[in-house]
Amino acid sequence: MPTELVIQADYQGGMKVTAGDGEHTVTMDYPLEPGQAVAGLTPLKLLLASLTGCIGNTVPMLLAKRGQPVRSLQVTAKGQRRDEHPSVFTRIDVELVLHGDLDPEVVEHCIALADEKLCPVWAMLRPATLIVTSYRIED
Repeated sequence: MPTELVIQADYQGGMKVTAGDGEHTVTMDYPLEPGQAVAGLTPLKLLLASLTGCIGNTVPMLLAKRGQPVRSLQVTAKGQRRDEHPSVFTRIDVELVLHGDLDPEVVEHCIALADEKLCPVWAMLRPATLIVTSYRIED
């Protein structure tokens, strides 16, 4: 039986909404004017955050299972969106910076597993958006 996930978004005025599952809440906002103060991430930035979070959880778990513990990891996603509406991402560049005594072949294998089999956010974005991944290891 499929698992159902539920999120409810509540309009807060302007372009601001809060969304949550009853336990955790996030605020999303969208600036209508350049330089306007915003109360949270835009929905598209939150989508990038979901991708980096998924990768940032999955890759260290896979590396640890292979005896390659990560001291720290930073995942950066840069999305390019088209100008026309809907202004969807046409490309996302993902960079992983891993810290630890890691074997590059094992790192590449774990990133590929996360991409191809484990990260649901990556799997959902992949059919419609080019995702280019790079990594570097720093001791």
